[in-house]
Amino acid sequence: MNHPGKLKICKSNAGTLVFLLIFMFQFSESFGQSEIPDSLVKVQIQSIQTMLDQGKPAAKFWWNSWLYGYSAATMVQGIVFLESKEMKTRQDMALGAATSLIAAAGQLLMPMVPASAPKKLALIPGDTPEERNMKLQKAEELFEASAKREKDGRSWKMHAASGAVNVGSGLVTWLGFDRTLSAGFWNFALNTAITEAQIWTQPTRAIRDYKKYCEKYKSGLPQASNKLKTSFFVSAFPGGLTLRVGF
Repeated sequence: MNHPGKLKICKSNAGTLVFLLIFMFQFSESFGQSEIPDSLVKVQIQSIQTMLDQGKPAAKFWWNSWLYGYSAATMVQGIVFLESKEMKTRQDMALGAATSLIAAAGQLLMPMVPASAPKKLALIPGDTPEERNMKLQKAEELFEASAKREKDGRSWKMHAASGAVNVGSGLVTWLGFDRTLSAGFWNFALNTAITEAQIWTQPTRAIRDYKKYCEKYKSGLPQASNKLKTSFFVSAFPGGLTLRVGF
């Protein structure tokens, strides 16, 4: 004897089960696509390490050269200031030492990230898949920070900041030391030539390499850092099923 009510419930439960299975399969498939295979993680880490290593020498040379150059200029002008008896010379040396000291301090306040990033990345452990995922996240952060540092070093803010100091130096020469307008202009022009050379000689390799990396792997931010562990729990009860998803 047929029981329409029971048949209807069975069909309903069967439909629910099929729906849940399809949902779980699609969700698992889409979730799995957000994970980066461990083999690719290794490749990306090595790619970043290689590009950072290649950009390190130029970045380190540029930063050290200008830091030591400004520091030496400050010391030499300071010595001449102390030894000279002529007021004009003492004024020029004091002003020159002050501006070069400001420039040296600027180097210290804005460390050249591309020069230090390779060593920091190399020291991060990457022996297990979990460690490699964390290392990839840190590698991309260091890579992005390196590119940002180079962009900031070439930005209009750097031109404006150095220009303000140069204008101030020219005005002090002209008005503060009661010199001619021409003397103030040449002081401004000389300092501008030096600071602009500093800005335009700064390396920009990290900017180009980071762009290439993002274009190749299509990940400006690390997908591995967003990796989640998900578990599914299915339980049956009279008349239906329940599905629990744990993150």
